[in-house]
Amino acid sequence: MPTIRSSENDPHQLREVAESFGADAERYDRARPRYPEALIARIAAFGPGAGTGPDVLDVGCGTGIATRQLQAAGCRVLGVDPDARMAELALRAGGEAEVARFEEWDPAGRVFDAVVAGQAWHWVDPAAGAAKAARVLRPGGLLAPFWNVFRYPSDVAEAVVEICERELPDVPFDFRAAIRGSADMYRKVFARVADGIRETGAFGEPELWEFDWEFFYTRDAWLDLMPTAGAFIRLPPDRMTKVLDGLGAAIDAMGGGFTMDYTTVAVAAVRTDTA
Repeated sequence: MPTIRSSENDPHQLREVAESFGADAERYDRARPRYPEALIARIAAFGPGAGTGPDVLDVGCGTGIATRQLQAAGCRVLGVDPDARMAELALRAGGEAEVARFEEWDPAGRVFDAVVAGQAWHWVDPAAGAAKAARVLRPGGLLAPFWNVFRYPSDVAEAVVEICERELPDVPFDFRAAIRGSADMYRKVFARVADGIRETGAFGEPELWEFDWEFFYTRDAWLDLMPTAGAFIRLPPDRMTKVLDGLGAAIDAMGGGFTMDYTTVAVAAVRTDTA
């Protein structure tokens, strides 16, 4: 499930959702999908010189999933997240993290070769966030927020929609649109992000980087992931249990697992020397 709720407001205005993922930080860290190594390697290539890795700011770092992947690729990474519970887990896992909303975060004179955000930039004001990124990037530095965009198998999609609509009729979320139109939903997000970058006048033209991959979910792995989605993160436990029971039965009927197709998309732009 995407973490972007259906709303007349931009996602960054939904602060109660954006700052609620730490309610079960360990599940989030365990269950959320990672990012393709090709993306991580491309970000790591924005180093300051031969033999050294780049200084990277990970916005909305959460529990440090992207941070750890970037560290393994040789980057020096500082994370920023508004949820102290998420940041604490990132610290325990060996990352560096500060607690703040990015728009209000004090860089204290620090500058970076890349500013990234894994599955988080839609919680940042697109104009204010891009302007803040420009201020903390070195000339030639990279701004690259990225997302995992899923494509359900049709039978799994139908099962998820049917169960969610049955068990959660009063939840203000369009499950059918979200499941069937994930790519369309994210395209709208990408357009807002690109517009925010352009408004700064500090970057070259944004471009999309796309990386296709797939992951096989067992029944247990899928049920572990589902409660971490924005549509479910604030559900009472009894209602979440009903959804998971229904989804578990559906996955069992399909053979106990399924393959999810993903495309990881980054909206990437380079800070100009003249900004």
